[in-house]
Amino acid sequence: MARGRLSDIMTFLSRIATVFFVVALPLLLVTANVRFIAGDLSFYKHGFRSYDSAQATGIALPELDRAGGEIIDYFENDASTLRIVVNEDGQEVSLFNARETEHMKDVKALIRAVYRVNEVSLAYVLIYITGVFLWAGERSLRSLAVQAMIGVGAGFAAIAGIGVFALTGFNSAWSRFHEIVFRNDFWKLNPDTDHLIQMFPEGFWQEATYIVGALTAAEAVLIVVVSLAYLHFSRAGSPAPPARGRRISAATARKRPERPLPG
Repeated sequence: MARGRLSDIMTFLSRIATVFFVVALPLLLVTANVRFIAGDLSFYKHGFRSYDSAQATGIALPELDRAGGEIIDYFENDASTLRIVVNEDGQEVSLFNARETEHMKDVKALIRAVYRVNEVSLAYVLIYITGVFLWAGERSLRSLAVQAMIGVGAGFAAIAGIGVFALTGFNSAWSRFHEIVFRNDFWKLNPDTDHLIQMFPEGFWQEATYIVGALTAAEAVLIVVVSLAYLHFSRAGSPAPPARGRRISAATARKRPERPLPG
């Protein structure tokens, strides 16, 4: 009875571990792509030029490019307040006002949370896959392929739903996102006076959202293709199952009387 109970516990833990893997895999893909975009200075520079940030802010592009690099550093370092000084009309001025600086504190907290989720999900996925490879047989490897497809399928469905919502009304979706994530209204900035929203207008974030969605979808398709290929080739290379039929034991065979040959 003790062995049976232990077996039930191990089965339960195995199922919980599988559920965590199915959830962690899409989280890993999404957070990795968000992290890539958040730390990609070339994308910032592209945005500054695509949305005429120099004209909107009155600050030269080289100064904006440098500010973009300092924002990326701010996400990575331990500074609590973002302080950037730029040359505007021949004078050294603070790039952001107090309201913008407070909002950037909230943005940094959100970005750092995404980074932590990315790191935890990566660690769990690697540990789970390593455990399957080291201690499991062919059957579990095939199950891993199925679980990976379920995970990316669920993540892809969620991203597709968000994408459809964004395409039909990104403005309202973006505002709703801020209302859910942030506990204050520091994110409500004036595009006529506040440099932060002039540098990163709504179009910038819409483009970033589409890029994250496209990258995640491409990675999900790649995982599905690899999983299906493994399932196909491992099935093709597996030995054929034994023929079904009535087995006759040696003892039964001995009991059967021998029939004389005809003639």
